[in-house]
Amino acid sequence: MDVNTTFILACIGVLSLLCQWLAWRVRVPAILFLLAAGIIAGPVAGVLVPSAVFGELLFPLVSLSVAIILFEGSLTLRFGEIKGHGKMVRNLIPVGTVVTWLIGTLAAKWALNLSWPISLLFGAIVVVTGPTVIVPLLRSVRPTSTISNILRWEGIVIDPVGALLAVLVYEGIVSSGQGSLLGHSLYLFGLAVAVGTVLGCLGGYFMGLALRKHLLPQYLHNAATLTFMLGLFALSNNLAHESGLLTVTVMGIWMANMKNVPIEDILEFKESLSVLLISALFIILAARIEFQAIAELGTGLVWVLLAVMLVARPITVWLSSIGTELTLREKLFLSWISPRGIVAAAVSALFAFKLTELGYEDAAVLVPMVFMVIIATVTLQSLTARPLARALGVAQPAAYGFLIMGANPIARQIASVLKKREIPVVVTDSNWENIRQARMESLPVYFGNPVSDHARHHLDLIGIGNVLLVSPYKQLNSLASYHFLDHFGMGHVFSLYEGDQEQGARHQPAEKIQQTRGLFGEGVTYAKLASLTSKGFTVKSTQLTEEFTLDDYQRRYDNQALILFTIDPRGKIQPVTEQRSLKLDTGWELIGLVPPVEKERKVKAKEREESTSGGAESALNKGAAGLK
Repeated sequence: MDVNTTFILACIGVLSLLCQWLAWRVRVPAILFLLAAGIIAGPVAGVLVPSAVFGELLFPLVSLSVAIILFEGSLTLRFGEIKGHGKMVRNLIPVGTVVTWLIGTLAAKWALNLSWPISLLFGAIVVVTGPTVIVPLLRSVRPTSTISNILRWEGIVIDPVGALLAVLVYEGIVSSGQGSLLGHSLYLFGLAVAVGTVLGCLGGYFMGLALRKHLLPQYLHNAATLTFMLGLFALSNNLAHESGLLTVTVMGIWMANMKNVPIEDILEFKESLSVLLISALFIILAARIEFQAIAELGTGLVWVLLAVMLVARPITVWLSSIGTELTLREKLFLSWISPRGIVAAAVSALFAFKLTELGYEDAAVLVPMVFMVIIATVTLQSLTARPLARALGVAQPAAYGFLIMGANPIARQIASVLKKREIPVVVTDSNWENIRQARMESLPVYFGNPVSDHARHHLDLIGIGNVLLVSPYKQLNSLASYHFLDHFGMGHVFSLYEGDQEQGARHQPAEKIQQTRGLFGEGVTYAKLASLTSKGFTVKSTQLTEEFTLDDYQRRYDNQALILFTIDPRGKIQPVTEQRSLKLDTGWELIGLVPPVEKERKVKAKEREESTSGGAESALNKGAAGLK
């Protein structure tokens, strides 16, 4: 490998990282910048020529990368989660798959006069949307929770389902191409499906068993799962031609639905893989696009795009919504939003490679067709979704809810009081016992690291506009502060003081983190809150009136109450950061951590009452005895 090739490879890595960072800053799907970077570096500037840089290694690299993408996507497909997200989500998966596949196939056949095998494969590939494009779009558009949940869960579930459909269609094409007779073709297809299914189930079971029984050390979980999956992929391909993709998809689905298998860390590990491997892959794939191939498609490509965006999607939504309570405006918005993403791009490039080698000349148009669908859907829908949501009245109002990091007793008390006031709240923790207790208290929860890539796809932040760091995990608190400051902005992330260690120069937090400190007042640490809670302090809300002022409130609790939140007469809630400067009038409401004084007074008063009544009764009995 010469210096020039080494330099190009390094530049691809740097460019992919830059695209990811830019997408994160402007909150749009990263695939837009990755594809743009590849097109500029490839056909526009001519700097990146993948076939010259990678040679014969290009095809194996793409093949392994697609296997990783499909495996990661299938790890998110939990059957139990599908059942719990409403009739619309359950309908969208089968209906959307069939309708999009059918219309995409017919459009490719009639508008571009492609062969039936390639048309069928194109229709299967464009079924997939995926969370990597849906989640950033939802965060920038912020539609209502109903729409957000439908789109988010559709993307998560349709990702592996659509990929599995594309793999099965591809297996059928390859099998028919290898066999001259229909019976032989069906035999090859059945062999590929059988090998892929059996190996996938066995691989998923044994890998899940190894993780569940801790047969591997923790530090080997990610590496062992990845290498075992890739080894199984290669073995499957050797046993049955091109059955490896089906194998890894089935393996991921099996592990996702196997009980007590810790796959959260594996999903989190995918975040680094995405940046280093998959992001670079899309730059390389985009660099292979030829403008001439797109131009040759002519107006037929336009008709295909219109069919996918304006025919298939609306029909899918309207058929799926039969029997649901969705409004006309919600259906119209859902009918427009269906961007394609990473899986479609990777699978189309891989299948185009292989089918071209098998003699399918029109397979070469798969890549420009799918990439144009991706560019058109992501670009148009990202630019128009927000104005459309506002025009239809399905955009969410300003987010004022709270993400509480920590599901410890004090955090759960705070969350419960906020929830009773119908303030959106989500509790997150990596301690399962804390999360279990929060679930028993009917609090919305997220179990895991809130700054992970898994959280980026699964942590529901609809209605959430603020973050409270009420957690003993100091290092994670700092990471979460940086992460959510960039997401919500300064003034919406609040953290407790860390204690005496902040006085030391070695532990002095960065200025950006320091500005978030002061939640619930100066000197309030997690240790202090935990100590007060252990002494019986509880979180309560209190309304201030002309007869019961702030001074009366403090006297009632002997100046021991710690005010946590204030709610003005208009209902705006604000965490307290300075106790001394509080000046509240009639109509305000307080949420505070108060001592058990009131309860004790009631108990003592009841005891005195019982004692008095008991004494009186005793005296009466004695008097009656004297009369006798």
